[in-house]
Amino acid sequence: MHQHDTDDPAAFWERHYSSSDRIWSGRANPVLAATVADLPPGRALDLGCGEGGDAVHLAAAGWQVTAVDVSATALARTREHAAAAGVADAVATERHDLADYSPAGEFDLVSAQFLQSPLEFERASVLRRAADALVVGGLLLVVDHGSAPSWGWRHDHHVEFPSPAELYEGLGLDEARFRPERLESPERDAVGPDGEAGRITDTVVAVRRIA
Repeated sequence: MHQHDTDDPAAFWERHYSSSDRIWSGRANPVLAATVADLPPGRALDLGCGEGGDAVHLAAAGWQVTAVDVSATALARTREHAAAAGVADAVATERHDLADYSPAGEFDLVSAQFLQSPLEFERASVLRRAADALVVGGLLLVVDHGSAPSWGWRHDHHVEFPSPAELYEGLGLDEARFRPERLESPERDAVGPDGEAGRITDTVVAVRRIA
């Protein structure tokens, strides 16, 4: 990693995505897919959309998706994925540094799937601003790593992962306007980028806007 990458999220993530023809599997994250299976389609905001696996899944299920990332390469791959899946009209990409991003418009779903980074950034502030863009009745779904897969950048036995309750409390949401609906740590089988198999824990926080 170059020193300037540690200071510039855009440079860091562009370098990350440009390092390979494809970084992620292209499939939707499983907690998101299971969650939206029970929701009526609406308007979704995908924070840190990567190469578009979640955005395309949502669009194919009838959602209108705003997919946001800081990497131009990631967004180009999202558009290519959406076009190949026949849902290009349902996926709008926007390039933003989330640290400075305030969503425009209103959303029925805000999805933050593994919005974790080796770089420092005020994630709680990002998620609070995004939650403010929810309509009343809308859902904020945050899924984090709850354990470290052997292939991940956080593979360090000394790393402590916040519990779902700790993650929710750290968001600092107004309890008069938001209500937690799911605070869980499910386990699942997963496969790493080079085919490594392992069992990992997700940290799931689902919050409903109530006012």
